[in-house]
Amino acid sequence: MIGSTAYLVTLLFASIALLILLINWKTKLHPFLALLITSAVTALAAGEEIGKIPETIAAGAGDTLGETGVVVALGAMLGRLLADSGAIQRIANLVIEHSSPKAAPWIMTGVAFIIGIPMFFEVGLVVLIPVIYAVASQLEKKTGQKKLWYLRILVPAIAALACLHGMVPPHPGPLIAVSGLDANVGMTIGLGLVCAIPTVILAGPVYARWIAPRVKLEPTPELIDQYTGARAEVDQKELRTIPVWLAFVTVLVPVVLMLVHTVVQLVAPESVFEPVAEVIGNPIIAMLAGVVFAAIALGWTSGMGGERIRSSFGDSLKSIAGVILIIGGGGAFNEVLGDSGIGDAVVGATSHLEMNLILLGWFIGILLSFATGSATVGITSATGIVAPLIGDHSGAYVSLLVIAIGSGSIGLNWVNHAGFWFVKESFGMTIGQATKTHMMVQTLVSVFGLIFAFLLSLLFV
Repeated sequence: MIGSTAYLVTLLFASIALLILLINWKTKLHPFLALLITSAVTALAAGEEIGKIPETIAAGAGDTLGETGVVVALGAMLGRLLADSGAIQRIANLVIEHSSPKAAPWIMTGVAFIIGIPMFFEVGLVVLIPVIYAVASQLEKKTGQKKLWYLRILVPAIAALACLHGMVPPHPGPLIAVSGLDANVGMTIGLGLVCAIPTVILAGPVYARWIAPRVKLEPTPELIDQYTGARAEVDQKELRTIPVWLAFVTVLVPVVLMLVHTVVQLVAPESVFEPVAEVIGNPIIAMLAGVVFAAIALGWTSGMGGERIRSSFGDSLKSIAGVILIIGGGGAFNEVLGDSGIGDAVVGATSHLEMNLILLGWFIGILLSFATGSATVGITSATGIVAPLIGDHSGAYVSLLVIAIGSGSIGLNWVNHAGFWFVKESFGMTIGQATKTHMMVQTLVSVFGLIFAFLLSLLFV
């Protein structure tokens, strides 16, 4: 590898520029191909041996798809069955009938906040996407305002899920910092929620109201059909109506299973229940249980029958093949950036900075997350750098430091993050649209999280 810090930082920005050029310029390459080409070129420029480049790309794509790809596939199956059975429309109609259009984004914020407590960002979004599509499409019909409601509903969901993922234990990222800084878990959860609530409000429904008229997102008819079952409306007339309570229960099955694991981790981490809770709370197992429950409960209640359920599952997998490949391509790009030594170079450049610990932890977290495409790298490295500097700070201050580091790790979530591509492809966005929405929302969450953590830290210095 070529070791100059300046060279590695320049290479980072050059590789991102190449990726954007390949996708948006006259070539108009499919993002999956553009990601693979950029990964190979970056590895060569970083000095990696030619013979090892395919192995690096395969390892990065495989690691990312090992869990994320399976969860996305199961989520697509669950979402399609919810749509084809009419369950999602029941949920959407309930939201619309019992709230004004102005209140709908706030309701979605609350729903995403609850779902985000036990769930990873991508998993929570997989569960919510069908609801987002259904509610947004119903609001378009009700208000007559096209190209507006998808972002008004999506942005709050992104904000809530990202905020809880980065700032509030028991998500793995914050727990890494809790362990490394020896922070109190309960105090970190409490202070994390104090910081998270205003952060989600500002980065979610407030920002959504401002950005939606300026981006005017309109997903393709194919995407709308995939998640709402629009073309299945005629077939749904032949089905029995799904009770709205069963529709909600079906959506919440994987959420509850993951929440059980979360509760056991907090209340009885060393008990005999912990191994069982760990299994049923695993995202893959929880989503699989949700799909099986949906097939049995919705299939029997609606009268779909085995053939139609199998057809629904098959159609869902056809529609997300491209999304899964792009996520894998993002993983390959991330792996190459990690092997290039960019993360180590950034750590070396920032480890001797003299600044407020809250600001330092956040700065290193966001810088490394952006440089490597991994929030975990950002949290782990920032924790290791600031841990020896804590000294005699209070327990509350240490918990706020955890929140600041976690906030930093979710900012600047851009083209080398799998989540960026997942959101972009799921809603048919251009890179520019995804940058103004997904990346900007997560960066606002990061900045507001820092602001509130810093302000509270002034009370505990």
